[in-house]
Order: sequence, then C-alpha cells, then structure tokens
Amino acid sequence: MADFTSNQARRYQAAAGRAAARRDARAFDAMTLFGLAGAACLIALAIWLGGSPGAFLNLPAVLIVVGGTLAVTMISVSVEDMVRAQPMIARALVSRIEDPAAAARRMVALAETARQRNLLQLQEFLPRLAREPFLHRAVSLIVDGAPVEEIERVMTCEMQATAARQAKSAGVLYRAAEVAPAMGLIGTLVGLVQMLGALDDPATIGPSMSVALLTTLYGALLANMVFAPLAAKLERNAEAEALVNRIYLLSALSIGRQENPRRLQMLLNTILPPDKQVTHFD
Repeated sequence: MADFTSNQARRYQAAAGRAAARRDARAFDAMTLFGLAGAACLIALAIWLGGSPGAFLNLPAVLIVVGGTLAVTMISVSVEDMVRAQPMIARALVSRIEDPAAAARRMVALAETARQRNLLQLQEFLPRLAREPFLHRAVSLIVDGAPVEEIERVMTCEMQATAARQAKSAGVLYRAAEVAPAMGLIGTLVGLVQMLGALDDPATIGPSMSVALLTTLYGALLANMVFAPLAAKLERNAEAEALVNRIYLLSALSIGRQENPRRLQMLLNTILPPDKQVTHFD
C-alpha cells in the first residue's frame, strides 16, 4: 500500500477527483431541455395572448403529422437504427461529454503514475474507470499485457463503430426533420380536399381548414424545434466524444510504451484547442 501514497498516485487521485466532480456537476445538460421548453413556452404564450388556445389543438392533424412522420421514418431506416437511436437521443437531452482538458489532465497524471511503477499495478485504478467504458477497456488491455499495436487496432475499431452508431442516430433525426414538413403539406392537401368537397355545408369548412393549416404548423414545429436541433446536438456530442476518446487512446498507447509523460502532454496539446491545452508539468 505504500506505493499508493506516492506523489504520483496522489496527483492522479486529485486530478481524477476534480474530473469526477466536474462530471457530476455537468451530468445534467439543462440547456437542451431549457431550449426546448423555452421555445415551446414562447409559442404557447403567443397562442394564449391571441385568445384561442383550443383552436390550435386538432387530433386529425396530430395523427397525420406525428403518426405519418414516425411511419415514414420507420420506412426509411431499419428497426435496429430506430431502437439504437432512442438511448442516444435521451442522452443528448440530459447529459454532457467530459471536458477534453480535464480528460487530458487525468491521463497525463495517470501516465506519470504508470511511469514510476509496474504497468500491472494499473489494475488498482480500474475500479475508478468503470464509468468510462472506453478508457476502462484500454487500460485493461495494458494490464493484460497486450501489444501496443493490438491496443491501437482494437480501440480504433471501437471508436469507428461508436462514430458509425452516432451518425446513424443523427441520420434518423435528420430524416424525421425532412419528413415532418412533408407530412404537414400532405395534411394541408387533405384538409383542402375535404373543404372543397363540402362547400355546400358551411359547418364543415372551418374544421377542414383547421386541419389544413394546423398540419403545416405541426410539421414545421417538429422539424425545426425538435428533430433538427436534436440531430445537430447528437453530431456535436459525437465530435466531443471522439476527441475525448482520442485523448484516451493516445494516452493508453503512450502508457503502454512507457514513454515520458511530458511527451504525452505535448502530444495531447497538439489535438486540443488552444484554450484547452494542459500544463501538468511546469
């Protein structure tokens, strides 16, 4: 146990503790939900100020736009893509990706610790990495004595597979954003046909015109307030996660080669934005 009271271990524990605190503080991404709720509230307020909120609720219009968008999107993508997209969309709503600068500081501290002791002793750090599967697998491969080339091959394949899944999930949302306005237009045509077919009955003109207009409104709201913004958020999260995983991969390879942590710090700073670069060593 004496080894774990070393300066290097304490420095890693301090960096890990700060990073964990940041992850806990940022685990909930309020901005996404705040934006969605804020836009919905502003539109609801405008409707309420107009004095006729009930006029904007129409079940046939909802069935045409929401049901039609879901059905056409399911035609366009596979069932597996639809199922896999759901947890990623939920995560985009409520969670953030770890700050790359914090990840870099943690990995430099871990590399400094690993340089001073046998790589097998990194096994003691594995329980602390359980919340980060990518990093946990990379360090596990190091502990198991896998060649650096194999670690790079395995983890690169995992990064590519993750990126492909995220791209498909964003594609599902982008497809829904394309379909929703089209379903709104279809609903408009349906309402107009119903109205023109019953011009001799003035009582049916109002409901038919309501369907015609509200389907267009619903389609525009779904596409531009929900589906397209969430797709953009998924892509942004995918880019941020790819950068963090790249930091983990480069660090794992450096640790596996038992390189100088100062070299790792310089390497990581080359892929970090200027305002995120780390200075673990003076």
